[in-house]
Amino acid sequence: MSLRLHDSLTRRLRPFEPVEPGRVRMYTCGPTVYDRAHVGNFRAFMWEDLLRRYLGFKGYEVCQVMNLTDVDDRTIAAAAARGVPLADVTDPVIEMFLEDWETLGLEEPEHRPRATRFVEGMIRLVEILSERGLTYESEGSVYFAIERSPGYGRLAGIDSAGLAAAGRAAGDEEYDKDDPRDFVLWKGGDRGADGAVAVWDSPWGPGRPGWHLECSAMAMHHLGETLDIHTGGVDNLFPHHTNEIAQSEGATGKKFSEFWLHAEHLLVEGRKMSKSLGNCFTIPELVGRGHAPSAIRYLLLSGHYRAQLNFTFDGLEAAAKAVNRLYEFRNRLREAGEAKTAASTDLGEVAARALAAFEAAMDDDLNVSEALSAVFGLVREANHLLDRAHPRAPSGAEAALATIDAFDRVFGVLAVRDRESSGGDGELVAWATARVGERERARTNRDFARADAIRAELEARGVIVEDLAEYTRLRMGGRSIQVPRPLRATR
Repeated sequence: MSLRLHDSLTRRLRPFEPVEPGRVRMYTCGPTVYDRAHVGNFRAFMWEDLLRRYLGFKGYEVCQVMNLTDVDDRTIAAAAARGVPLADVTDPVIEMFLEDWETLGLEEPEHRPRATRFVEGMIRLVEILSERGLTYESEGSVYFAIERSPGYGRLAGIDSAGLAAAGRAAGDEEYDKDDPRDFVLWKGGDRGADGAVAVWDSPWGPGRPGWHLECSAMAMHHLGETLDIHTGGVDNLFPHHTNEIAQSEGATGKKFSEFWLHAEHLLVEGRKMSKSLGNCFTIPELVGRGHAPSAIRYLLLSGHYRAQLNFTFDGLEAAAKAVNRLYEFRNRLREAGEAKTAASTDLGEVAARALAAFEAAMDDDLNVSEALSAVFGLVREANHLLDRAHPRAPSGAEAALATIDAFDRVFGVLAVRDRESSGGDGELVAWATARVGERERARTNRDFARADAIRAELEARGVIVEDLAEYTRLRMGGRSIQVPRPLRATR
């Protein structure tokens, strides 16, 4: 079965074939770097990472471009308010974004262009559109004339003639346009304080590029005039991606992207993310609460990208348990493979069926629920076989281990889990040992609810707790630590 993806433009599931056999050119809309990205942003980035990894799993060479929008109304307003250069606002935010990216174990795209470094190409794109008669000038700014673009709005399923005049300018309301539906390509004229922060020379006078223009210029610079896949969140459908299509195809006369893929929004505890609700959590905030990056990654990948995902703290704890279950299973397979004690060739057959089911599910528009079901089905069946394995039976553990490794090349959760066990061991051991001591005190006081809560807290950080006769054993990755039990007080 070949990979099929849901194309937002045609609104149907289509077999995926790249323009150039064996090579995928993929553009993903990156963050606007005016503030630290939150977990909702990373829901989209994580799904795009899954897509990238699965394309690699299928044997494609992927060239991915993810932009950094470091010039727009919000970044400029922040710099102007502080009286500092634009880079003083954006550079620290970019550093934080890259830190969070690394924390969650996303693969690096081949290109991560910053908008401010591609202004010359953006100006050239406006010139081409002007030469084709698709623009007009007004008070130093240049606009795209929607009425001259047949088929405008088809991505979002809207009729350009029926667009309401109000609220469709997406930040362009203060500009003097012939038609309220039109969007700005080049923002010129007297920009007040903005001009001191972000301004470039152009054939139309000093100004700066419009937001929609930036992605088209950077995508075509790195990937050519026709992309294989363009991704983003559903909030990008209109006007951003709609305008990208209009200006890109207007300039080249060619289809801009063969596939358009969009991820749904993230809810937090069943509610829309909002700063006023205090639920726009960042990655460091979640880690600071004791949640492992591998659990955050797993939860963000656990729902289909075209369905809303409800991010809950109960879900995070369940995700941590799921990751640890996979982690312990992989360790068991490694031990079985070394000892040659696995359960005959049945284990290899179970692994082959699981891998086939996993690939079939992912081929179906990245059906992660079915894919994870196949993996955990392998865990259940293989553990059963290992439990009753005869020591002299030939090993099938290698095949099962290869299947788990193949799964993690796509989902990447065990790689992050490995890093949690190997990196920062001293700090983790000290914390875990202290928590075990607190747990022992709770058990001594017969406060078993608190003891169970501490155990769950440890497991959420990837620490497996085993209560033995004279000590508690903590298992963290490939190492185990014995924590002696305190002597019980006598009366």
